[in-house]
Amino acid sequence: MSNEDYLKDISEIKNLMNKSSRFISLSGLTGILAGIYALIGAAVTYYFVTTYSYGTLLLDGWVFKTIVFILFMVAFLSIVTGIYLTTKKAKKNGEKIWDTSSRRLILNFLIPLVVGGLYILIILSQGRYGQTGGLMLIFYGLALINASKYSIGNIKYLGYSEVILGLIATLYPGYGFWIWVVGFGFMHIIYGTYMHFKYDVK
Repeated sequence: MSNEDYLKDISEIKNLMNKSSRFISLSGLTGILAGIYALIGAAVTYYFVTTYSYGTLLLDGWVFKTIVFILFMVAFLSIVTGIYLTTKKAKKNGEKIWDTSSRRLILNFLIPLVVGGLYILIILSQGRYGQTGGLMLIFYGLALINASKYSIGNIKYLGYSEVILGLIATLYPGYGFWIWVVGFGFMHIIYGTYMHFKYDVK
């Protein structure tokens, strides 16, 4: 066998190892749609806060409860969309949707996310609203970075950008809402578009 044949065999073995240890059926369209959901949710939230909160956001008030519901719906729609599109892509590629790599991906993604969610609930119960947007970005970014080793490695760059935006939001809490919009809205759309044309379009 020639050196080219050996290199080709090594490359094929490496690809097989990557496929067995990483979940690579994530869809770029998921990121795009998640970003759109976030922008719509942010627009509705902005309307309720500026129209009905009168400068005060009470934890037991209906405006705050509406905002929590909007955030829940954004997350719910993003998850459902992600599951549907990922399942569809996995079937198209002849890959399993639920295996060791996908379980590791979900576990490593959820650990920072759940811890962050609990921490945010604690500070909200203490009436501290200013850091919420920044903390959401930071813990979400850490979740992406933590899960990236079990999926497409490029996800970590989205995670880094979310963490950086979260830190900026904590430095300038008055702009936390708009930085949240950039992080969860526009960054998802930009990254999802990149992923779609790099991995989905053939």
